[in-house]
Amino acid sequence: MLQRIQKIMASAGIASRRKCETIIEQGRVTVNGKTSKLGESADPAKDKILVDRRPLKLEKKVYIILNKPRGYVTTVSEEHGMKTIMDLIQVNERVFPVGRLDKDTEGILLLTNDGELALKLTHPRFGVEKEYIAKLNKEIKSEDLEKIKQATIEGRQIQIKNINLLNSETVQLTIHEGRKHIVKRIFESLDYWVLSLKRIRFGPLQLDNLGRGRWRFLTNTELRSLIKL
Repeated sequence: MLQRIQKIMASAGIASRRKCETIIEQGRVTVNGKTSKLGESADPAKDKILVDRRPLKLEKKVYIILNKPRGYVTTVSEEHGMKTIMDLIQVNERVFPVGRLDKDTEGILLLTNDGELALKLTHPRFGVEKEYIAKLNKEIKSEDLEKIKQATIEGRQIQIKNINLLNSETVQLTIHEGRKHIVKRIFESLDYWVLSLKRIRFGPLQLDNLGRGRWRFLTNTELRSLIKL
């Protein structure tokens, strides 16, 4: 069955479909000995597909929740000696993170080799909710709490679904955004600094009592809830 080559690559766990498109454009993919071009299709059951001269192998799909600790970067590889999330996970399949968390941010992170699902979960059109707990450097004013609900970053209003005070300096908020440092930038726009940040929910997935630095496979119920998104 013919499929777009980037879709086959994503299904094999190479990377997200968007990243696979870049790999194709870089001339790193061949089909039956011929360099592939973006937009071409192939049959994974019949055609010989090589990525960086290595045969493409379709892997079993795996879905993992990690409670990322502070001090780890959200990358598969790292050239500067920093610890990565991959130091915490031991699986045979080549998984990659869905979205990212900053080095000093902790909490729930989804990893998979399902590039198709990863693309959908990170696409702004689907508006997957993320829930955070932010510890601030000072007591937050009630009027500023209202201003946060109308926060605008780079000319675009942030979609904040819920925001609650846990105590005078700790805020719990739910957003649809996935832009870099977005939670920190929201508070910085009102002259607050985030001292610690933890993501406790990603879409329907809850961190619950998963220990810091620990990981587990998704349950079938959790996987079905993701697919419904």
